[in-house]
Amino acid sequence: MKRLVVKIGSNILAHAGEGIDTMRISSLAHDIHALYEKGYEVLLVSSGAIAAGMGKLGLKNKPKDIKVKQAAAAVGQSSLMWAYEKSFSEYGMKVAQVLLTRNDLSDRKRYINAKNTLLTLLSYKITAVINENDTVATDEIKFGDNDYLASLVAGLVEAEKLVILSDVDGLYTADPRQSTDARIIEYVEEITPELERKAGGAGSIIGTGGMYSKLLAAKRAMNYGIVVHIMSGRKKGLLLSVTEGKPAGTLFKPKQEKLSSRKGWIAYGSRSKGNIIIDDGAVKALIEGGKSLLPSGILSVEGHFDIGDAVSCIDLRGLRIAKGLTNYSSSEAEKIRGKKTTEIEKVLGYKYSDEVIHRDNLVVV
Repeated sequence: MKRLVVKIGSNILAHAGEGIDTMRISSLAHDIHALYEKGYEVLLVSSGAIAAGMGKLGLKNKPKDIKVKQAAAAVGQSSLMWAYEKSFSEYGMKVAQVLLTRNDLSDRKRYINAKNTLLTLLSYKITAVINENDTVATDEIKFGDNDYLASLVAGLVEAEKLVILSDVDGLYTADPRQSTDARIIEYVEEITPELERKAGGAGSIIGTGGMYSKLLAAKRAMNYGIVVHIMSGRKKGLLLSVTEGKPAGTLFKPKQEKLSSRKGWIAYGSRSKGNIIIDDGAVKALIEGGKSLLPSGILSVEGHFDIGDAVSCIDLRGLRIAKGLTNYSSSEAEKIRGKKTTEIEKVLGYKYSDEVIHRDNLVVV
């Protein structure tokens, strides 16, 4: 069974101050039904709750006050789901609402529970409509935008493709709204820092993510070995085109050496509780040698973390080199930093492991 994650933004689904575009959702339901008929499983990551609530509350611009945002999300979520329920039922399809926060995917047990729930819904041929739980989310537990959430969901369910539906036709060489010379980039093999700089910028008055956030989402999914498409969400039939191999928007090539679901969670789902500053020798061992992090390569420790927490490995220039699950707490790591593995037990009085982070629990980022 081929599995597809489709992300659709609020600027496609809603108009500022006017609420949900039911015709657009109906068109999306038609395309997703056609995908199911072709043997695809589809999960939908959908924005639009706040935008729908704005219409009900009479707001013309996206609120900045967190309380008003959350109220708009609470008011709009029911309208959004009703629109999906109504449109999908016309094709004999059922939908389910799944609301997530960053904490749901950063905690390993909740991450597995979320995966099991989504796979169970697929087994019943129910389309999950996934959204960030804006009603309760704060800055500390927010994904930031649904592009990020979509890339994590794609890795979570081990999708074949991630399709990001945008208000533009794809990634351009320049902003097409400002430059007449802008042309679409049909194929991207690698997302470089230069490409990221070109895509910098904010989203619309009702959306949160611009092209930059979509590029970062594509980068994460590519590391999972997932094919990514960024294309227009306003044109009917494009979803079917990409599953048939026809060109549409921008195609991003997946990495051949893909991250496993578990390592993908370490890299993108887990939240770092602290930093371990490492020397150049340790950097080389991690990047070129695929080695574990030993205490001898540690220069200093930042933050407070416990055994099993995710921590970032930072080089002398302040660049994040890797991320992994630590075998020692921050206080223990501080005591054994710079020491040989043979000295760990002497310093601590016990030893859990020779490695501070074992390579099986470490991802070079």
